[in-house]
Amino acid sequence: MKVVIIGGVAGGATAAARIRRLDEQAEIVVFERSGYISYANCGLPYFIGDVITQRSALTLQTPESFFSRFRVDMRVRHEVTAIHPDRKAVSVKNLETGEEFEECYDKLILSPGAKPTQPRLPGAGLSRLFTLRTVEDTFRIKNYIQANHPRSAVLAGGGFISLELAENLRELGMEVTIVQRPRQLMNPFDPDMAAFIHSEMRRNGVRLALGHTVEGFEERDGGVDVLLKDEAPLHADMVVLAIGVTPDTALAKDAGLELGLKGSIVVNDRMETSAPHIYAVGDAVQVKHYVTGNDAVISLAGPANKQGRIAADNICGGDSRYLGSQGSSVIKVFSMTAASTGINETNAKKAGLSVDKVILSPMSHAGYYPGGKVMTMKVVFEKETCRLLGAQIVGYEGVDKRIDVLATAIHAGMKATQLKDLDLAYAPPFSSAKDPVNMAGFMIDNISRGVLKQWFLEDVPALPRDGSVTLLDARTPAEFSRGHIEDFVNIPVDELRERLDELDQGKPVYVICQSGLRSYIAARILEGSGFEAYNFAGGFRFYDAVTNDRVLIQQATACGMDQ
Repeated sequence: MKVVIIGGVAGGATAAARIRRLDEQAEIVVFERSGYISYANCGLPYFIGDVITQRSALTLQTPESFFSRFRVDMRVRHEVTAIHPDRKAVSVKNLETGEEFEECYDKLILSPGAKPTQPRLPGAGLSRLFTLRTVEDTFRIKNYIQANHPRSAVLAGGGFISLELAENLRELGMEVTIVQRPRQLMNPFDPDMAAFIHSEMRRNGVRLALGHTVEGFEERDGGVDVLLKDEAPLHADMVVLAIGVTPDTALAKDAGLELGLKGSIVVNDRMETSAPHIYAVGDAVQVKHYVTGNDAVISLAGPANKQGRIAADNICGGDSRYLGSQGSSVIKVFSMTAASTGINETNAKKAGLSVDKVILSPMSHAGYYPGGKVMTMKVVFEKETCRLLGAQIVGYEGVDKRIDVLATAIHAGMKATQLKDLDLAYAPPFSSAKDPVNMAGFMIDNISRGVLKQWFLEDVPALPRDGSVTLLDARTPAEFSRGHIEDFVNIPVDELRERLDELDQGKPVYVICQSGLRSYIAARILEGSGFEAYNFAGGFRFYDAVTNDRVLIQQATACGMDQ
């Protein structure tokens, strides 16, 4: 059996190694257009920022090491120019010699990945305009920085690559501005959770121009003007386009393979394309979202590796199935960690789901053990069934641990109420006896039982201010004096029982505290005393962070820049 693989890196290289482990006699040929067959995509920004200092550290395998271990014929700097499904062959061009030839196959795996999205804008070909996707892109940016010592950069786009690159360029001492059309960074997060990411970026000197549309680029004064719609241009010494990626599927299209979202390759759960004997894996394929069941394109290394293994299993006579992509991800944002899994509230509503949520601010470990830090968790679930839909966490220590637990719970089909039953490891330096994941489960269980009734940030503008409801802040007077929502009265939770006569029992009470815990206790006191009480999800800390972020974005829209 002869297997030809187009593209290395995550999916293609994984498939090649797996085929060899399953079939010692198979002939395996990999054609890779770049000079690298297996490299650490996710490490590229950190090489630019000198966190990773050795070029060799980016290369996971070389053609020589891969051949030595797996006897796979790795041909770098070879571009496949056409696929011929009718005669089971591909046309190939050696980019170093110009030689063109055909290679036949019994089975073909497409792993072309995705390419940086490059809109057709005036000035898109300028020498100071970069993209970051391959090792060659990385070296190009690194060499430019070392040779020209730029002092400023504009990054167009607010996803993973842009945030990681922004951090690394700041560490090099550069002024960095991120500009993009959406009014938030990191679309896997809801806008309220993205507010914490925005705050960390601003705290570290990254300027945000959110809600602005890039219309082109012009060279000026030895740098680049980024032209914005209805705004003054942004000037920088260099610009990086990081507005997303597009499946690189021209070969598949020309070969007549069925395409789906964003031109991605349609595959079944065995990673088989619409053409016999041809498989596809990685960033170029359309998958099913594990939570919604809808078609999706999810460009992450984890799914690409799994898909490569599944394609290899099936080529070698097995029956492996890809169950769908959940979109679990984590990112370092300076000293902060942000992670998500499943779907967020925004996309759940777009999918027509009836959703509820809990927002909590637990400590990373036991409060009495030194060094604990607050994290903000948002867990989204289906109202009627309590089906767990997704989660987002922003914080410091322990964020990655909790998102992985929640991702596993979603994959296992657990209800959100069952999070309270998970038996999770505890010691004071690592967690609390009631782990943050358990705490989310307790809250959702209380909601399902009617013990906890909530009100949310989006309800604030519509709160009656005519005296028909009671607005109660259960924090201490000192906390209240440092900031509160207008028209709220302050009765600390520890004084509430003695001061119930100050409240009208015939009016619903909307309660808030700093994090949501004391206001929950206050709500239980009120409910137990004949009141109807609602607890604010997230607490004043959450309210303050999100509303301040919205003000800054609005001011930036009005005056042209977010400081």
